Amino acid sequence: MSNNSLDASKCFVCGPENNIGLKLKFRLDGDICRSEFTPKVEHCGYDDVTHGGIIFSVLDDVMANWIYLKGIRAYTAKCDIRYKDNLKIGTKVNVEGQCIKQRNRLIVMEGKMVREDTGDTVAETQASFMIDNS
Repeated sequence: MSNNSLDASKCFVCGPENNIGLKLKFRLDGDICRSEFTPKVEHCGYDDVTHGGIIFSVLDDVMANWIYLKGIRAYTAKCDIRYKDNLKIGTKVNVEGQCIKQRNRLIVMEGKMVREDTGDTVAETQASFMIDNS
């Protein structure tokens, strides 16, 4: 399946046509999907800390975009996240996603969010994606 048949233009995290979206740009670097993100005031949970749901969404999308950039249509089936540190508004992070294994219709991915300034891990994820054969 080619990327042309997949439309993510309105995606909250990466869609260029989503007016309230994050508009992250993902790229494959070898076999790792990468992007950068700097949370704004609109992404706040409390006390100038980025909302955990925003962190989750960014990590879900870096893993999903590894799959998308390979031209595969798949959906998140399960995702576990481990928050390791808070993320203050305005702190730039690097995110990466990579495939751990693929078997039949199941793709298992890992995602990681790391502060650019200190190298500290903000959160890590492991997720299962189901390939859509329709």
